[in-house]
Amino acid sequence: QVQLVESGGGLVQPGGSLRLSCTASRSIFSFYAMGWYRQAPGKQRELVAGITRGGSTIYADSAKGRFTISRDNAENTVYLQMNSLKPEDTGVYYCNADLGPTTSGSGSWGQGTQVTVSS
Repeated sequence: QVQLVESGGGLVQPGGSLRLSCTASRSIFSFYAMGWYRQAPGKQRELVAGITRGGSTIYADSAKGRFTISRDNAENTVYLQMNSLKPEDTGVYYCNADLGPTTSGSGSWGQGTQVTVSS
């Protein structure tokens, strides 16, 4: 198991930007595929973006062109840069660490960070 701590959430106006960070407790972070998931009120948790051990990325259609996932293995941290935010991006964002080849929603979860997009 690896402990994950997210940060960077907050209240932002539509069109604004936020950068989420997720730091892992273990130095073998580089062995994990990482993912960012979002859970909106009354909805199931869904994948927003994922990054493999090798740095390949995947995005939900809603995130393509606006969000960028990246990782810094030296800092045991994965980031989610979110630009052009929309009210529908609102939700709790969770970080996931998976020992599989890609993020699958299994493995370890962080406690989540709230993102609210509202004017």
